[in-house]
Amino acid sequence: MGGLVVAIVAVTVSSWVSSDVGAQTPAPGDARDVFVSSCASCHGPDGRGTEDGPSVRGVGAAMVDFQLRTGRMPLADPGVQAHRKPPAFDDEMRAALVDYVVSLEPGGEPVPFVDPVSGDLSAGQEIFVASCAPCHGATGSGGAVGREVLAPSLARAAPIEIAEAVIVGPGEMPVFDLDRHERDSVIAFIDYLQNHPDRGGADIGGVGPVPEGFVAWGLGMGACLAVVLIVGHHRKRRPGERA
Repeated sequence: MGGLVVAIVAVTVSSWVSSDVGAQTPAPGDARDVFVSSCASCHGPDGRGTEDGPSVRGVGAAMVDFQLRTGRMPLADPGVQAHRKPPAFDDEMRAALVDYVVSLEPGGEPVPFVDPVSGDLSAGQEIFVASCAPCHGATGSGGAVGREVLAPSLARAAPIEIAEAVIVGPGEMPVFDLDRHERDSVIAFIDYLQNHPDRGGADIGGVGPVPEGFVAWGLGMGACLAVVLIVGHHRKRRPGERA
């Protein structure tokens, strides 16, 4: 009897685990069903768009992969700017969704190949300063670009995501006409920004020299005021002390 109870419990737990795994990681063959349940409310069941979202027909694999890979899609509220968040789908389901959307209407850019090791760090820095820093900041920490739109930080951007963004121009970002070597060079420089050691002490998040200067000025003034107060306290006359 005890063995039967254990067996029943084991089967029940197994079914719960299987059900949870199936819900979180759909099979690639279910891509259309997942699209209808997770994307169609904004993009339409046939991908032609609605008043809440644009058409995704012909946008290309790179655009779809970027939006899903960075967790920007699906978007809970179509009225707000999409931000990076944990992806809603695993790699297998993401690839299946990309293939499904492309099958609706082929076109656009394919998912690019990246090889940052073959890039030129110096050339990447020049391109970054001229084309990326005006919005993303000199250190890639992000910043405001107007109309309540923020250019995101590049601190967590993977090489493939950077390459996709360059060729498809998501959101307010323009498309940049860079060849493969130039893209790899930019990616190599961003990787340097993400991983190089800070040699000048604390950088308060790499937000740039102006805010860092204000912080240093504030700390310096605070230290000077503390010194003045301490010296003034010790120079006060003690009770009974002659003038």
